[in-house]
Parts: sequence; C-alpha cells; structure tokens
Amino acid sequence: MDASAFGRRFLFGVNVMYMLKTSADFDSAHFLFGYNGKCANIHGHHWVIEVMINSEALVQNGEKRGMVIDFGNLKHEVRALADSFDHSLIFESGTLKNKTLEALREEKFSLIEVMFRPTAENFARHFYYILKEKGLPIKSVAVYETPDNCAVYEEG
Repeated sequence: MDASAFGRRFLFGVNVMYMLKTSADFDSAHFLFGYNGKCANIHGHHWVIEVMINSEALVQNGEKRGMVIDFGNLKHEVRALADSFDHSLIFESGTLKNKTLEALREEKFSLIEVMFRPTAENFARHFYYILKEKGLPIKSVAVYETPDNCAVYEEG
C-alpha cells in the first residue's frame, strides 16, 4: 500500500482502493439446452465483457510508477479473451448430437465447447477465472448479452 493510502486508513479508517475498468466485445451464437423458451434455439448476441480490477496500492518505482497496472496490458488481455470467442457457436458439452457436430465441423464452423451452460452468469464467472489465472487483480467481471442486461461475478 502506498504511504498516503496507509495514512488515510490508519488515521481515518478509510478503505482506499484504486479501480480500473475496461471492456471488449464479441459476437457469437449459443443456445440453452433444456430451456423452455426462445433461448432453446440457436441465437446470437453482441456480448460485452466489462472487467474491473482493483488494488490498494500503486506501483512505486519504475516506468509504471503511479499505476495499478499498465492499461495497455489490461486491455490486451481482455481483448484477446473476447477475440477468442468471436464469431463462434458456443455450446455446452453433451448438448449436440455427434452427427450435428460432424456436419458443423465439416462446414468449418467455429465451435467452442464449454463445460457449463452458456449463460451470461456462467460466462462472467468463467472469464473472471481466466483473467485471474493471468495474474490480474480482478475485482469483478460483467458480461452483457444485450445493452441493458448483464450478469456480474465477483468474489468476496
């Protein structure tokens, strides 16, 4: 923690936190197997991943002095994550017949198989852990499947 943050916490009991936020978007299709409604059919979204990182302290030395992290590094990781899902059919493991998968692969469609139901809630948790494993100080991940609707995942 930097000295000014320590001083404010010690003297005033204030919890000091720096936060950075960035986002990236991608287009993909999915469906919700076993759902009783329109979302049981293959449909697409313009997904937005919004990532918030936090830190009690800023870097004290070197070229990144005064930063939580380099925004460029944060943006790069979030953009790469979004790009890895772009223009794909995302489906839950075990929900498509082998014949269907063979046909889609033969047509060279981009397919992403996940081990969870592909909901915004599950994507938020999934993306949180992917970015956390990269060493980012993740506070929360929001996943928008429409401009007005999002799911947020954060831990404790």
